[in-house]
Amino acid sequence: MSRLRQFGGFWYDFVIGDDWRLAAGAVVALGLAGLVAHADGAGWWIAPVVIAALLGFSVLRATPRQP
Repeated sequence: MSRLRQFGGFWYDFVIGDDWRLAAGAVVALGLAGLVAHADGAGWWIAPVVIAALLGFSVLRATPRQP
């Protein structure tokens, strides 16, 4: 059971990392793109745009504010 726990811990750290919001946003973006593509739409652009926006917000949130 220890190996399975280590394997799960590795994937949790790899996917979630420091910010769970980025991982959740990426999953939502991919799901939304998949739904649009399933409905015969052009959903290829959704994931890159949403993930770029998420990364931008993450950088803004991590930047220290000046007094």
